[in-house]
Amino acid sequence: MKIEEYKLRLKRYSQVINLRYNIKREYFTVAIPVLLGILIVAFALSTGHTFPIGGDDEEKAPTQMTEAELKKQAYEELVAQIESQENGENISNTTNTTDQKEDKNEKEKEDDMVHILVHAVLVAIIPYSIDSYRLKKKQNRKEVSFSEFLFKMSELMRGGIDPVKSVIDLAKTDLGEMQETIEGAASKLILGYSFSDAMEGVAKDLKSKLVGKYINVVVEAAYTGGDVADLMQRTSEDMRAVIGIEREKEASLKQYIVIFYLAQGIIIMLTYLLSTSLLPMLQGAGSTMLGGSGDVSNINFQRGFFHLILINGFFGGLIIGQISEGKIKHGLKHSAVLLIGSYLACTILILPTMGVGDAYSINMVSGNNQETIPGAPVPDPIAFNVTDAQGNPAADTFVKLSISPSGMVPAVASTDEDGMLYVTPSIGDQKGTYTLTATVGNNISTAKIIASDFED
Repeated sequence: MKIEEYKLRLKRYSQVINLRYNIKREYFTVAIPVLLGILIVAFALSTGHTFPIGGDDEEKAPTQMTEAELKKQAYEELVAQIESQENGENISNTTNTTDQKEDKNEKEKEDDMVHILVHAVLVAIIPYSIDSYRLKKKQNRKEVSFSEFLFKMSELMRGGIDPVKSVIDLAKTDLGEMQETIEGAASKLILGYSFSDAMEGVAKDLKSKLVGKYINVVVEAAYTGGDVADLMQRTSEDMRAVIGIEREKEASLKQYIVIFYLAQGIIIMLTYLLSTSLLPMLQGAGSTMLGGSGDVSNINFQRGFFHLILINGFFGGLIIGQISEGKIKHGLKHSAVLLIGSYLACTILILPTMGVGDAYSINMVSGNNQETIPGAPVPDPIAFNVTDAQGNPAADTFVKLSISPSGMVPAVASTDEDGMLYVTPSIGDQKGTYTLTATVGNNISTAKIIASDFED
């Protein structure tokens, strides 16, 4: 008994608050979730996260620097190397390591921003999608209940009861989803409102175009006279037939929903196969061997696939809602489902393949810190060792080579059967420190070459 009393009080308080402040449900299903999503994104941006704009190949290469900058960089590297040798330290790769760590942290923040953005979008759309789904189901039940109400009303009118008295009597029975609406209409009739005003209130409360059409028929029939009971029964049967047709239409369109979901799954599987089979061929120097530029290997295809799948899932859900239910807003629930499913699939299948470039590691074995005169090749070949993820020698693996600030070196070379690569680069005409860079996938190894006159 106390529970029912508490429910009644809560309902009364909610009605008073709603009447006083005109609080709409959209405040809770749209405004607050969207505001939370915006706050999540704003907080992420304030903590240093950035949107991943542009590719990974936009880093400034040493060859793009001016000649003065290259000379200054070579001089600073030479001074740092001499100081480290005097102190008995080995920090030849400290600068590169620091830069790589900074780049890695920036990329991690960019990747995190995408995940945060996905969560923010889900927070913004899930409440409204759930609410619109519930309202749609509730409206369908009310339409069915209204057709039953018309049938019961026609039966009462066959017994000689007028339409006004029929509504008042039916309000005392169990009408399911229409109970509160009919009770409100009966209260209006008791207070002296006309039958048309009460029925218009029912149509306004239900917010259904279908119900509105049949209420107009009922009101006109009640005022026109004649065999109103028979007309009410025919109206009820006709409304049931229309509802049945609508249900059949929605059922027939469900096959397109399945097609959209299957298409999204096919896209995910295709990108997974590309990420695990084709993309490894493009890592490192593989793109050069395929006829592309060396910068192609620096493009993060997995991240692009991730973005493509999420965008396709979101807008695909909106299209599903427009096709199946006639309104885009009803597609938000499909967008939420596709986003969640695609996000989980990508984090399990696609994003882990971003480390495909790390399947090979490269290390310099010998030939570091050689001295030679400007414009000449190094005395001894510089040796690099390439191994796979299990530590085994990686034979016939392409390695991308470059030398800065200037010099001559093959753009691409392959390892021998022992996973070894021997390179004899020629340096530029200027004195200073030159850096030979060998790249396999995302792994880099460098060797220093000192250009000086032996007479000095």
